[in-house]
Amino acid sequence: MSNTVTFPQAITLPAIGQGSWYMGEDPGQRKNEIAALQAGLECGLKLIDTAEMYADGGAEQVVGEALQGRRDSAWLVSKVYPWNAGEVDAIDACERSLRRLQTDHLDLYLLHWRGSVPLEETIRAMEKLQQQGKIRQWGVSNFDIDDLQELWQEAGGSACATNQVLYHLASRGIEYAVLPECQQRQIPVMAYCPLAQAGRLRRDLFGNAMLQQLAQQKGITVAQLLLAWVIRKDGVIAIPKASSVTHVQENAAALDIRFSSEELAAINQQFPPPGGKMPLDVV
Repeated sequence: MSNTVTFPQAITLPAIGQGSWYMGEDPGQRKNEIAALQAGLECGLKLIDTAEMYADGGAEQVVGEALQGRRDSAWLVSKVYPWNAGEVDAIDACERSLRRLQTDHLDLYLLHWRGSVPLEETIRAMEKLQQQGKIRQWGVSNFDIDDLQELWQEAGGSACATNQVLYHLASRGIEYAVLPECQQRQIPVMAYCPLAQAGRLRRDLFGNAMLQQLAQQKGITVAQLLLAWVIRKDGVIAIPKASSVTHVQENAAALDIRFSSEELAAINQQFPPPGGKMPLDVV
């Protein structure tokens, strides 16, 4: 178990980063969102994840403001819509993202989910963006094991640097095939919604008596426990939304939390790992 994750090109980052989903939607929250992202950087949470989809580019604008004078402190990730992932459209989409982010390059550019554009065409677009210096690495998001295997069989597909998927204690399906295969290939997995999305699953987690008791015994919050659980395995980086300065500081502290084998067994009893292949969960 490690509190860092290594991406291709020997890029080593803390195993908790910062998400930006839902940022840029409320102008009244803009200052708070910028302050949270900057606080995360000060805590060492270098990876900041965003997407052209989030607030229709608004989240990228917030991230861009937060990174003014701090770009070198961040490892910046954005995502392209599947219908913009063609050989020409991806170049245009990336350039729009760069303008909103007020930067000349992305450290990592992801296909947000699989669409109708052939994978070979998206790979060529990513390679062209790399050649132009607009992105350092590329990867995918919301790819199940069959999608990954198809990708890896394409020319250049083995250069995929990550797969970003839904992963939290109440959604463990990736542990059966996606996560082990990525670990074997030394491809990091980025876990979005590591605290679960609002709704029943989140209530089930935060309201669970055993998790509450375990968190109390360890002197941490349930949110910190859930984050630490997600990154307990090598090669997994969690990207919770950076919702406030206080939450970001709590997130960073979760990097130092460890579990005993007895604690993990108790968690597994309440939230069992998958016993077979399950459909990939998405939000």
